[in-house]
Amino acid sequence: MTISLERTEAIETDGMEMAEHTEPTLDELFEQLENSVPEGYKVEIVGGTIFMSPQRASHWETILDIIEQLRTRYARKRLLSDVRIDFPGLLNGFASDVVALAQGAKKDAKGRWHHQDIEFVAEVISKGTAVNDYGPKKKIYAEAGIPIYVIADPYIGRCRVFTQPQDGDYKDDLTVPYGEPIDLASTVVDLTLATDEFPLDRPAARETSASE
Repeated sequence: MTISLERTEAIETDGMEMAEHTEPTLDELFEQLENSVPEGYKVEIVGGTIFMSPQRASHWETILDIIEQLRTRYARKRLLSDVRIDFPGLLNGFASDVVALAQGAKKDAKGRWHHQDIEFVAEVISKGTAVNDYGPKKKIYAEAGIPIYVIADPYIGRCRVFTQPQDGDYKDDLTVPYGEPIDLASTVVDLTLATDEFPLDRPAARETSASE
């Protein structure tokens, strides 16, 4: 589900009023959404457009698997899931599926984490948001200098691993099928992620699971 919001204000000039369209801030957008997002939905703002997507079981299982593996290198407080972090550009407030923060990372005055402290990001594809994960979010992560960006796609059973951000893109782009390891030993993360237990989300797989 996508929603695009715009605010209209009336301003006075020379005794006359005219309508001026102004974009609300990220804080204003999230405040408007605070009591209207259905339970079980993830909400993000990408380029001023609101995206809401339901969290599937396979989605959460993959997130949890990645977090459990990262715990061998990261303290619990340095790992986040579905927590708002603001990024550079026009109205970009992401709630990434998995975020690993650098040691010593601290929240700002508003109690939010800084994107400059992110060492690793992972997104698990949802049908409604895949275009963001592979498109504008990938570009924004690269522009923000996020060292490692992993996309896990349960619909096709493979991961895309992006490293070496430079000039608004990633120099290295590796495809790893589910079942094969993601070798990040030479990166700031310094570990290898196993993917053999990442669940698939295909109609046949769901039917088999339901019949067991």
